[in-house]
Amino acid sequence: MGRIVKDGSGWRLGWESDATEYQGLVGTDDWVIELTGAELDDFCCLLGQLDRTMREMAFELMDQEKIVCEAESDLMWMEVEGYPSAYTVRFILNQGRRCEGCWLPQAVPGLVEAVHSLKVF
Repeated sequence: MGRIVKDGSGWRLGWESDATEYQGLVGTDDWVIELTGAELDDFCCLLGQLDRTMREMAFELMDQEKIVCEAESDLMWMEVEGYPSAYTVRFILNQGRRCEGCWLPQAVPGLVEAVHSLKVF
């Protein structure tokens, strides 16, 4: 299958099916973390869940009201914070390397879009 690397302003996302240990990659313009296939799957799933929650909350919140939402799997903890239309994303790996990373609000829409299409062939 090979390697797929997507990037945009403030974000990077990658998948290499032939890699032995770390098939995934997430990052920004300033940092990158390699993820196992299972970690990348959890990252994509949790980010999708949190993005849906933020979009749904747009109808429940007042215009100036911020929100914080968390989601977690055995491998990863993730948080989004801000307004439904502009929020940060933060994650921490719960096992192994115990890495941490975050994205600024302007990078999140591109990252979310890339997550939905990363492994669609």
